[in-house]
Amino acid sequence: MRIAIAGLGYVGLSLACLLSAHHEVEAVDIDAKRVSKINAGASPIADPQIESYLSQRPKNLRATLDATSAYAHADFVVVATPTNYDDVTHSFDTSSIEEVLRLVSNSGGSPTVIIKSTVPVGYTASISKRFDGLRVLFSPEFLREGHALDDNLHPSRIIVGITGSEDKQVAHKFAQLLDEGSEDSNVPALIMGSTEAEAIKLFANTYLALRVSFFNELDTYAESKSLNTRQIIEGVCLDPRIGSQYNNPSFGYGGYCLPKDSKQLLSNYADVPQNLIRAIVDSNETRKEFIAERVLSRNPKSVGVYRLVMKAGSDNFRQSAMLDVIKLISSRGIEIVIFEPTLSGAEALGHPLVDLAELKERSDVILANRWNNDLSDVADKVYTRDLWQRD
Repeated sequence: MRIAIAGLGYVGLSLACLLSAHHEVEAVDIDAKRVSKINAGASPIADPQIESYLSQRPKNLRATLDATSAYAHADFVVVATPTNYDDVTHSFDTSSIEEVLRLVSNSGGSPTVIIKSTVPVGYTASISKRFDGLRVLFSPEFLREGHALDDNLHPSRIIVGITGSEDKQVAHKFAQLLDEGSEDSNVPALIMGSTEAEAIKLFANTYLALRVSFFNELDTYAESKSLNTRQIIEGVCLDPRIGSQYNNPSFGYGGYCLPKDSKQLLSNYADVPQNLIRAIVDSNETRKEFIAERVLSRNPKSVGVYRLVMKAGSDNFRQSAMLDVIKLISSRGIEIVIFEPTLSGAEALGHPLVDLAELKERSDVILANRWNNDLSDVADKVYTRDLWQRD
């Protein structure tokens, strides 16, 4: 089986590694440096298992800039390009997907296209009509940054969405490809309508955003009332119906998926009654404002930022809650200095980039969304809500 992967971020590159264990994979990207790095056996993203896999120089995996050739010879084209949320149009920017579909249409091949990028509810059915010469399916991904290959090797479920009954056979085939690469047995696999599959992705991530927001609001209450947040959360989460996962307070949910997916779902509710979805989106903004006010209440002249990334082990700070907290604090005229080793240059976001020693020296308060033992010697300066120091 020949498979082309369009887009080599966490989703695309982890799938390229997974599928190349049993099939020939051409991984397509528009970034020449990224392509060269992968072909040299190095990972352009932080993910230990991807790094290990690529270092072995897998013979069935090749990265390329030549999209047309890759698509022309493929049995499946998997689209994993970014779909950022546009706050003006209140929808995902799906232009990168449509560019791939145009290239596939003009390649001379006849592959089945599997959209893995997150899209608005109803998108696959709509785009299939525009590109009626292509068979287009949708398969949501459920991956964590920094653990993308591990999550593909141990999937919670495999879902493939179709636009017509004639797509069932090829949908089962793609589901089998993902199951074949898995290290687990009896992985639940569901074939359903593409629109329902799209809804699953948005509702799943919005529920996770809800859970983060709930424990953040619990923490806001406890901090405001001088209560022990950890004791309250431990007592609440011993209820087996609630459980202890996803309960560690933070500065707000962020990363690439939760902010944009919850906003997209809210947009899909435009003509449907709701209160909760709007509250999830608004709660995250309120939390960041609360964090900023707690820091400002210490009357600092200079605030240091320990890492912009959302979680330990990640190299990504897209939509990080820290970015908005920085804006809120700096708008009050407070000096901001930033320690972020993944960045180079003199400034980040208009603020000085400093090394760890200078961060500790110059800061009256140090913001750390996630604790690190590097800060142990200045613990009295650190403001964090990372109670369990685990994620």
